[in-house]
Amino acid sequence: QVQLVESGGGLVQAGGSLRLSCAASGRTFSSYAMGWFRQAPGKEREFVAASGGQTYYANSVKGRFTISRDNAKNTVYLQMNSLEPDDTAVYYCAAGSPRIPTIHSQYDYWGQGTQVTVSS
Repeated sequence: QVQLVESGGGLVQAGGSLRLSCAASGRTFSSYAMGWFRQAPGKEREFVAASGGQTYYANSVKGRFTISRDNAKNTVYLQMNSLEPDDTAVYYCAAGSPRIPTIHSQYDYWGQGTQVTVSS
């Protein structure tokens, strides 16, 4: 069992930056792929970034967001730069062994989410 706790969300102006953190319990953190997803009101949950054997990014965030992980701290980060109002959503981290890291249903464990709001 893995428990995930996100932090770092908040309100930021367009063009600003935030860094999200996701702290994981358990001693097998390094064996899991970690993903970030987001869900805006009235929209489906969408892939943002993932880190496993490789890193993956949604086209909408490529060049602006960076996923990284510190296995010694059991933590995965999402550095978000040049934020846009369309980035407003609840951001979730996920852990698992997905065959396709961009598909949310293939992850086993989820955090509670952290709200990111970008004002124009």
